[in-house]
Amino acid sequence: MMRCYQSWGRFPRVYPAAVRPLFWRMEIPPLSQESYPVLPYGQGRSYGDSCLNEGGILLDTAGLNRFISFDQTQGILRCEAGVTLAEILSLIVPRGWFLPVTPGTKYVSVGGAIANDIHGKNHHRAGTFGCHVRRFELVRSSGERLLCSPDSHAELFRATIGGLGLTGLITWAEFRLKPIPSPFITMQSIRFADLEEFFELSAASDEAFEYTVAWVDGLASGRSLGRGIFLRGNHTAPAQHPLPPVPRSRVHTFPCDAPGFLLNKWSIKTFNTLYYHRQREKEVQRIVYYDPFFYPLDALQQWNRLYGKRGFLQYQCVVPFAERQSIRQLLERIAASGQASFLAVLKVFGSHPSPGMLSFPRPGVTLALDFAFQGQKTLQLLDELDAIVAASQGAVYPAKDARMSAQSFQAYFPQWQAFAAYKDPRFSSSFWRRVTQSR
Repeated sequence: MMRCYQSWGRFPRVYPAAVRPLFWRMEIPPLSQESYPVLPYGQGRSYGDSCLNEGGILLDTAGLNRFISFDQTQGILRCEAGVTLAEILSLIVPRGWFLPVTPGTKYVSVGGAIANDIHGKNHHRAGTFGCHVRRFELVRSSGERLLCSPDSHAELFRATIGGLGLTGLITWAEFRLKPIPSPFITMQSIRFADLEEFFELSAASDEAFEYTVAWVDGLASGRSLGRGIFLRGNHTAPAQHPLPPVPRSRVHTFPCDAPGFLLNKWSIKTFNTLYYHRQREKEVQRIVYYDPFFYPLDALQQWNRLYGKRGFLQYQCVVPFAERQSIRQLLERIAASGQASFLAVLKVFGSHPSPGMLSFPRPGVTLALDFAFQGQKTLQLLDELDAIVAASQGAVYPAKDARMSAQSFQAYFPQWQAFAAYKDPRFSSSFWRRVTQSR
């Protein structure tokens, strides 16, 4: 029997009809002969069902994991689609380069980074990952191999960036890196009392700091609504500060599924309160290695087990900056629900346009939270959050969604029908069928 596949949120769990492991980019199986819809599958680090294909065929790209070329002078890297960001960092950081954009985990593939047009703490400076992609090879189910770039098959290039793996199979990609003076970050951690102070800090930080993000207490209410810890940082030059030695990597694994009662309103409220007050000073500055700054959760392998066997739902939305008070409405609704989240992140997106047709980031404020899955209770809360986001002309991130309605998706992404013209007829996903109600 085919094994169950799931995303990082562990909901939903689906059974594909077959899995086709890929090892050689010049030996892709004839996709036109497949009886079921196909979908590329990288590391499975999406949170919902955009990487899943119930009853279909998964093209496992983990074996496409080779570096092709690296121009160390210009900072241009070409590699196969299954190479992970962790593998890239191991190659480039000792040579004075860094990823142009990175999400909160390094265990994602290059193909997945393009398909989800990932973003990070420097969106206000660098935009999305797709902004730095120069070209890639796309294999269509017809057998065509297309070299896509802003100047060649440009519309298919735009459709594939943020296209959720639906336009074909990326076999390799080439993108620009960014030079860094060292692998260390000068980081400032600032405690803020409420949502308005967050916006003030963000406005004061974006010009001087390359990386900005905030943890927010999702259960705080009243005068403390939106309180949290604001992080900002820049790459550190040895001439500016004496650098500490590179720390030894310490990675632990969460051993088992936590019992369902472990994460509840009271335990998370206690954690959030302690986390907020653990920094006694208003502002702290220190020099940290890049790994814990960008990837704190990667130090705990299988951390998704914290949410138990039922898994969790992540909810990430963006609203225009002019509608930023809707963030207050979202936090008020979440606090009132009692459905707690201790992984809550708040950030302001910049105005750098994403190249992809279905790319999620846009100018505004983004809020991301994790909720332990409690069945209909959780689904009802997220539907209520959807209504607030829709009324604010915002959007929800497809890569982190497992439940939004077709009506919501089509309102958030009115360009979906234009995108559908570039979708490969043999490619589909559980997500796509759900949000377009197609078969």
